Amino acid sequence: MDDRRQTIVNARIITPDELIDNGSVIVVDGRIKAVTQGRVDGATIDARGCYVSPGFIDLHVHGGAGHDFMDNDVEGFLGIARFHARHGTTAMTPTTLSSGQQALLDTLTTYNRAAPLNRDGAQFLGVHIEGPYFAMTQKGAQDPRYIKPPDEKEYRAILEHSDKIVRWSIAPEMPGALELGRLLKGKGIIPSIAHTDATYEEVVKAFESGYTHMTHFYSAMSGIMRRNGYRYAGVIESGYLIDDMTVEVIADGIHVPPPLLRLVYKIKGPRRTALVTDAMRGAGLPPGETVLGRRDDGTKVVVADGVAWLPDRSAFAGSVATADRLVRTVIQEAGIPLMDAVRMITATPAEIMGVDKGRIRPGSDADLVIFDENIDIRYTIIGGRIIYDANA
Repeated sequence: MDDRRQTIVNARIITPDELIDNGSVIVVDGRIKAVTQGRVDGATIDARGCYVSPGFIDLHVHGGAGHDFMDNDVEGFLGIARFHARHGTTAMTPTTLSSGQQALLDTLTTYNRAAPLNRDGAQFLGVHIEGPYFAMTQKGAQDPRYIKPPDEKEYRAILEHSDKIVRWSIAPEMPGALELGRLLKGKGIIPSIAHTDATYEEVVKAFESGYTHMTHFYSAMSGIMRRNGYRYAGVIESGYLIDDMTVEVIADGIHVPPPLLRLVYKIKGPRRTALVTDAMRGAGLPPGETVLGRRDDGTKVVVADGVAWLPDRSAFAGSVATADRLVRTVIQEAGIPLMDAVRMITATPAEIMGVDKGRIRPGSDADLVIFDENIDIRYTIIGGRIIYDANA
């Protein structure tokens, strides 16, 4: 089979503007050459009436299939990428957890070793650092041993160590966080609001300092609060009120239940909302005990009822979702239309990251996924190559 050319026929194609029935997609040298209605000659894949969508882009993922990126193991990186590709993910940002400086530097080094070898899994778009500059009151499952205010000497050393950091999640009310946000923005890195007890007024200042995105919206962030009898808007209200703020939601139906998924969709809309898995190593494994973060020094958690928990059930500890589950959940449980659901895991995250992905149109990267009415993945194609074939 010629990997330089793929022709998909008999497809329902989801483009940025329309759904094309009985469509064909021609791919040459890893890019989309043409999108047309009707059948063309030389078919490589007969979609048999299934949907052809841009590949799913996961902006927040820690692991899967028994691996965590902070294990700092090259094969673990590659195993996570392969696992999520089987569920329609064609690109991802490997995500860290709050840790000591050396452990984080080791993860960044491992990323550099693994990325050139990642030929059979979801592409890596760069590293998303989550923590350790968080509010202890909103730590969630983050390891409290490492949570602290921004340390300028530390974060400058981390930034000097790697040019692959694309996003950093921080509590913006912490001392020094606004300065860090401005520094990151100047380097083309997205400062993101997370694990925070900020007020609306603090979020506005953060937005003006470059914090234009919110990490796992609703999870580990303040809502309306009372101080000395007065009510204050929190981070959640700020996400709604600041029109240009983008948000991401863990759309497993558990972290953010269907009524709130509908509310996010109604207020923020599909162009300001991205779906993310926040998947940890337990994704793809049977229920039971596992570890969040580094295998030898992470937090013990329990996977049960379709989600990861701290052992005392006091908080969720990441998800075990995959990208196809997210799309299925927002369509079937939250009633969000297919075209918008797909946009929230393709074009919108691509726009947030500033990458030429997430759309089926001539000239774009040929990262594609073929799925049926139940969002069961039939094929995953990355750069024009078939990475996963459910029939194989």
